[in-house]
Amino acid sequence: MRFPILHSMLVLVLGSSPHAFAEDWPAFRGPTYQGTSLETNLPLTWSVGENVVWKTVIPGEGWSSPIIWGDLVFLTTATDGGTRCHVLALQRQTGTVRWDREVFQQVPGHRQERNSYASPTPCTDGQRVYACFGDGSFVAVDFEGQTVWTNRAFPFYGEHGLATSAILHDDLLIMARDGSSSGEDKYLGWKKPWGEDFVLALDKNTGQLRWRAQRGLARIAHCVPGIWTAPDGQAQVVSEAGDVLQGFDARTGKLIWTSECIGEGPVPSAVLGEGLAFTCGGWHGRDSIKAFRLGGVGDLKETNLVWEQRKSAPKIPSLLYLKPFLYGITDGGVAICLRAATGEVLWQERIGGNFAASPVANQDRLYFLSDEGETTVIATGSEFKILARNALHEKCQASLAVAPEHLFIRTLGRLYCIGPKFP
Repeated sequence: MRFPILHSMLVLVLGSSPHAFAEDWPAFRGPTYQGTSLETNLPLTWSVGENVVWKTVIPGEGWSSPIIWGDLVFLTTATDGGTRCHVLALQRQTGTVRWDREVFQQVPGHRQERNSYASPTPCTDGQRVYACFGDGSFVAVDFEGQTVWTNRAFPFYGEHGLATSAILHDDLLIMARDGSSSGEDKYLGWKKPWGEDFVLALDKNTGQLRWRAQRGLARIAHCVPGIWTAPDGQAQVVSEAGDVLQGFDARTGKLIWTSECIGEGPVPSAVLGEGLAFTCGGWHGRDSIKAFRLGGVGDLKETNLVWEQRKSAPKIPSLLYLKPFLYGITDGGVAICLRAATGEVLWQERIGGNFAASPVANQDRLYFLSDEGETTVIATGSEFKILARNALHEKCQASLAVAPEHLFIRTLGRLYCIGPKFP
């Protein structure tokens, strides 16, 4: 392995992702699923003609985000109208497509226009890439693109299509399945709570089901779970759905606690810090940012709600937690900075544009990528300061990926590598 001493140090820092180097970005929102990076020399400015190392045409359509391990960049796409499901590997330094594998075919189902048939971001442990597509089917491929296993036992239907992503924890591949009814009453599970939503864990080595945890009454959602280690050392899967935020035993799937978090269709994934889970979402006047205290047992209702802030709550992009601050961007382009412990608003400014991608950050900079392909770079901290605006003039919805000195941006038809030229 490269840089073993650095790797050991980062395991202690990152905690929930012992397989990843700081230079790797192995899943949606990176090694900790939080959107933050330890890299310090990330690019500040670029344009179509400046600081673009390469751009590669990606066939088909997909809004999954790129992931990175070592010298390879992986992403998924669906071609032939969403029928043919592909996993691709590109050379990080050149953008050359190393391989493009059709892993199976699916029947394109119902989805909203902003979604795709390849929206779930894949994840990797450095040996295999684990991917999921719009019909709910899973596949694991090795780094040569050869299929290791498939699992098509959990078909998905949801009013908006499948837009969440799986995560890895130990030898488990974990994913939330918060859909709605495909029957006559399409409001069931969407507008009306039902009991069919669940979280599942597959054995990453075989693809076999290890556990399936029913939520109880909940509604449709698109949130990626996170991992929280309790003071007793127990790892919990923290997962939000419509109306609930819940914690499950990561080993067994047992439901440990559930909190009331009213609102259908939440999209932003909860972020964790200071012993709190920060959520945002909920439509039709219920949108807000909330902080829940972690560590309870049973049906907590709202007894562990620490604070709620109704100003500038994102409906699609996830939040960023960088101690002691919480940052966000609304769908309509209002950026906000809160004090994470209290919810106090420190600044709130309109930067313009429309936003679906979740932001990323290092200790110095926040990167907000708009649907129009412009990345606004803002300084971290309690004072609002725009450092740069960088336009690619292409449609974007996938979140950025981070590598040493480089950012990777997926547009409607291309993958860009942004930063200095490689030696």
